[in-house]
Amino acid sequence: MKFYIMTLFPDMVMGGLNTSIIGRAVGKGLLSVEAVNIRDYAFNKHNSVDDYPYGGGAGMLMQAEPVYQCYKAVEEKMRFGKPRVVYLSPQGRTFCQSMAEEFAKEEELILLCGHYEGIDERVLEEIVTDYVSIGDFVLTGGELPAMMMVDAIARLVPGVLHNDVSAEFESFQDYLLEYPQYSRPEVWHEKKVPGILLSGHHANVEKWRREQSVIRTARNRPDLLEKAALTEAERILAESVMEKKEEDRR
Repeated sequence: MKFYIMTLFPDMVMGGLNTSIIGRAVGKGLLSVEAVNIRDYAFNKHNSVDDYPYGGGAGMLMQAEPVYQCYKAVEEKMRFGKPRVVYLSPQGRTFCQSMAEEFAKEEELILLCGHYEGIDERVLEEIVTDYVSIGDFVLTGGELPAMMMVDAIARLVPGVLHNDVSAEFESFQDYLLEYPQYSRPEVWHEKKVPGILLSGHHANVEKWRREQSVIRTARNRPDLLEKAALTEAERILAESVMEKKEEDRR
């Protein structure tokens, strides 16, 4: 999969994404990540890409032309037709696991990072296909959200994780949080690993893990349960956990 990140701070983006699992996947040729500097497409001697907004207001606005020319340069490199262009903006849909799965099906993806007070609306209308937010808060630019999206999407690409099965059983995959996990030693600070995990009975272990996921979700993110496919017994378990949590608050 190929990621193109249009940004004013390519070093920031590549410095973060060239490490750990993503960096190793790039080294193996499983992923390609290219940060394209919008400033390279400025049309003045100072290489500035911003100007005051019409109508007044605080701050500066990224101009349409440098962004557009940067996009056209990236578009020429695309091999699979008209690209999907994601603009990182608080006005977009909130990024989630199902969205990561959707984007992971793309062969190529462009992420556009805004800065200052945003980008001239006209170029957004011209090139952007998706508006995506990582939450209801404001950052100084789209670089951190873009890096988060690349990380979440890339790990779903076959071969990126050492164990491809691990991507199938993580938090939010079935709208349930991940169950608690333990490693050696068997006893740490007088706390023991749950006995069921030492039993060697795989069916019972999976049953316990599923119950723990339901319990953890009901306790920490009950909003997710509306979309989770629960059995009647699991729904009763979740309701009892939420009732107990409410009682403890009183």
